[in-house]
Amino acid sequence: MAIIEMKVPSPGESITEVVIARWLKEDGEFVEKDEEIAEIDSDKATLTINAEEAGTIKIFAAEGDTVDVGEVICSIDTSVKPDVKKVIDSKKKLVEETDVKTPDKHENSSQKFLESNSGEITFTKKNSTPLAKKIMEENKISANKIIGTGRDGRIMKADVLNLLSAGFNSSSAVVSSGMRETEHSKMSPLRKKLAQRLVAVKNETAMLTTFNEIDMSAIFVIRTKYKDKFKETYGTNLGFMSFFTKAVTEALNLFPTVNAMIEGDEIIYHKYADIGIAVSAPKGLMVPVIRNAEQMSFSQIEIAIKDLSTKARDNKITLEEMTGGTFTITNGGVFGSMMSTPIINPPQSAILGMHNIIERPVAIEGKVVIRPMMYVALSYDHRIIDGRESVGFLKTVKEMLENPISIIFGGKDPEQVLLNL
Repeated sequence: MAIIEMKVPSPGESITEVVIARWLKEDGEFVEKDEEIAEIDSDKATLTINAEEAGTIKIFAAEGDTVDVGEVICSIDTSVKPDVKKVIDSKKKLVEETDVKTPDKHENSSQKFLESNSGEITFTKKNSTPLAKKIMEENKISANKIIGTGRDGRIMKADVLNLLSAGFNSSSAVVSSGMRETEHSKMSPLRKKLAQRLVAVKNETAMLTTFNEIDMSAIFVIRTKYKDKFKETYGTNLGFMSFFTKAVTEALNLFPTVNAMIEGDEIIYHKYADIGIAVSAPKGLMVPVIRNAEQMSFSQIEIAIKDLSTKARDNKITLEEMTGGTFTITNGGVFGSMMSTPIINPPQSAILGMHNIIERPVAIEGKVVIRPMMYVALSYDHRIIDGRESVGFLKTVKEMLENPISIIFGGKDPEQVLLNL
């Protein structure tokens, strides 16, 4: 009998322990070679562990356990061959989980929940499909609030969707049931590290924020005119982030201190622009980095952002893809934020905050007109960046975005470049 021990891999330098976030396979289940069997959380990222060989898995560590790097968390018995019947049953089960049940064939789970409120409510730990679990986590719905229609009461995707379509949400659940529930959840290593870094930034930097506003009309015109052709040519959407990234890289070239950082008693000036794009992932805020963004085209930036954002949200991103940034852009506008003061991502010295776009009246050439406006904020470390540089940088970004053609001419109008002015 050949037994292979699966050890916790090193997620990166200086990391000595991780947390078992989730087992993707059950104890005694047959796994294929290279199949994902577990997710582990470190203080920098969530990584997956893949089976080294095919066989039956035996699990030694439970979900939520903190284990050392190099510790054996499971073993695989390679002498066991797959049971054909179990494989077929597994495939049938997968079809059942992904099948969305229609209300006319199955009783609406929200109705079952409402009817259950007439008597005593029993709270039990319930199984759910991975997709159903994800939707419940995103909408902060407890499994105890849903009656599962799957095998052995398992909660299916359709059960959660039916509940949501009926107007159910986490806040109304507390009111309707009359319960005063609390739930304790251990902070993940990633969340702990994020909390420590945010506090350190406030304590160790002289952080200030300067604001401005941008008329997005010109960008709207370009996107409306070319978005279909752009997607047809490059296979990705033409978003706002590529405009902001290009404007930022040009402005960083004009204001190199904003692209610098402090190391000991020295200031390190970067001759390149590695732009971090803040992404809200299930495990917390992540900042994947676009390398040498100053050399990239709009399409290359859009494709890179799409790829890195997908990896971050699917917990597939690597540590190498999140380290080494020189400047960060964060977009709170996707959540409806009108204005905020973003916190610097150390050891960087500045971060640009984008916000939502709102049509509002502005005065242009003595007339009041309606324009799509966005507030932008630049938080910076005053130890290294002076007010003149921070305001000048943000003003340059504003001017480039209001006249997007100037982005490719280093912030100048094409006529100025033609006349060498």
